[in-house]
Amino acid sequence: MSDDKFDVAVLGAGPGGYAAAFLAADMGMNVALIDQEPEPGGVCLNRGCIPSKALLHAAEVIYASREASQFGLAFDDPDIDLDKLRNWKQNDVVGAMNAGLRQLIKQRNVDYIQGRGTLTGSNTIQVKREGDTRTVQAERIILATGSRPAFPPTLPHTSPHVWTSRDALALGKIPERLLVVGGGYIGLEMATVYAALGSDVTVVEMTDSLLPGADRDLVRVLARSLDDKLSEIRLKTRVEELVSQDQGVIATLADEDNHYTKEQFDNVLIATGRRPNTEDLGLEHTGVVVDRGFVQVGPDRRTNDPSIYAIGDITGQPMLAHKASHEGRIAVEAIAGNDVRFDPRAIPAVVFTQPELAWTGITEAEAKAEGLDFTVGRFPWAASGRAKTLGGEGLTKLIIDNTTELILGAGIVGPGAGELIAEATLAIEMGAVANDLALTIHAHPTLAETLMEAAESFHGTATHIYRPKRR
Repeated sequence: MSDDKFDVAVLGAGPGGYAAAFLAADMGMNVALIDQEPEPGGVCLNRGCIPSKALLHAAEVIYASREASQFGLAFDDPDIDLDKLRNWKQNDVVGAMNAGLRQLIKQRNVDYIQGRGTLTGSNTIQVKREGDTRTVQAERIILATGSRPAFPPTLPHTSPHVWTSRDALALGKIPERLLVVGGGYIGLEMATVYAALGSDVTVVEMTDSLLPGADRDLVRVLARSLDDKLSEIRLKTRVEELVSQDQGVIATLADEDNHYTKEQFDNVLIATGRRPNTEDLGLEHTGVVVDRGFVQVGPDRRTNDPSIYAIGDITGQPMLAHKASHEGRIAVEAIAGNDVRFDPRAIPAVVFTQPELAWTGITEAEAKAEGLDFTVGRFPWAASGRAKTLGGEGLTKLIIDNTTELILGAGIVGPGAGELIAEATLAIEMGAVANDLALTIHAHPTLAETLMEAAESFHGTATHIYRPKRR
C-alpha cells in the first residue's frame, strides 16, 4: 500500500474528468486522474462517441455510393472487410486518440492512476488494482464517473445475442436480422450503421415518435430517410419478452392495442437510455447527497460535501460529453477560488444519423409548453442551392422571441447539422437577435446560409422563400 497527496484528485478519466484534470494542472495544481481502464478517455472515446462516429462515417460512405446513381455515378456494392473496418476503428481512430491523451497527461505531469477508486472519506480515495491498494489523499475531489447503459428490468442482458451499445460497437458480426429497442439517438445511430453494413434492421419505440426530445418537424425529415434505410420502424410498441436461443432471440412485441407478435432476430440491441454510475463509490463516507441516482450539485458543481465536486452524467441531464467537459472546467475554476457558475443558455445536442439532426436552446415544443410569445423562422433546404447539390433533404428553424427578437433556440436536420448548430449555439449564448444572424454575410453557396435565411424569414425578407412581411 502506498499513500499519495494531491491538490486535486479526479475520479473518472472521461471527457469531463480529463478536461478538469488538464485545466487544474495548467493552473499549477498537483493532480491525480483515476480510472479503472488502462486507457484514458472514458466511455466516450473508448466505447461511445468516437468509435460510433467512426462507424457512422463508414456508413455515410456506403450510403453515398448507393445514392450516387441518382446523378449518374454507379458503384458496385461495397466489399466489406469486417476485420479491417474493426481494426481501423479501434487502432487508427480510438488508439490514436488514446495515444494523444497519454501524451497530454505526460506533458502536464498529471499522475494517471489505473484502478477502481472508492471514497473512504471526504479527502481520500482508495484505489484497488489486481490486489494492490493505493490511497490517494486530496484537498479537493472531482467525481466524474459517467454512466452506463440502462437495461429494462424485465429484459435479460446475459445472453450473447442481446447487446448493449458497447457490444454493438465491438463489431463482432453483422447480424442478418437486428432488433433495436429504443428510438433515441443511440438506437438510431447504431441502426444506421448496421443497416448500411447489410443488416435487416427493425426499430421499436414505446412512444409515438422517434427522438422524443426533438421537435416533430425535424424528426419527420429524419424518419423519411430512415424509412428507406431500415426494414421497419414500429412506434407505440413495447418488448414484452426476449427468449434467447442457440441461433438468436425470439422477441415478443406488443403494439398500443396489445396485439402480440413473436419474431426471431439474430441479435437484439437494447438502447433504452443510460443510468449514472453513483453506486459503490463510497459516497456514504462523505456528505454527498444523491437523489434518484444523481449527485446533487450547486452552480459551481460543488456537492453538499465542501471538499467534493461532481460533473458530467452523474449530475443529471443532458448526459452529453461536451456538457461534462464544460462542467469540469467550471469545477476547477471554483476550486481555484474564482467566482464561476455553470449557467449555459444553450447546450447543443446532435444525432449523427443520415441525415444528422441537431438542436440547441429551447425547442418549439418547450416554448409552447412554457406559453412563450414566439415565432418560428423556418428555411426548408429545398430552397438551398448547396443542399440541392448534396441531394439531401433538410430544414433549419429558429425559435425567436416576438418582443425582444432574441434567438431562443434552433433546430437543424440535414447533412452537417452537427457542425451548423454551433453558430446557433453561439448566437443564443451571446444574446443575439434575429437581425444579428440575418445581417451577417454568409458564404454562398453553403448550408450555413440556411441559418441566415431562417433569421430573415422572421421579418418576411428571406431571399429564397416567400413569407408575408412581419408588421
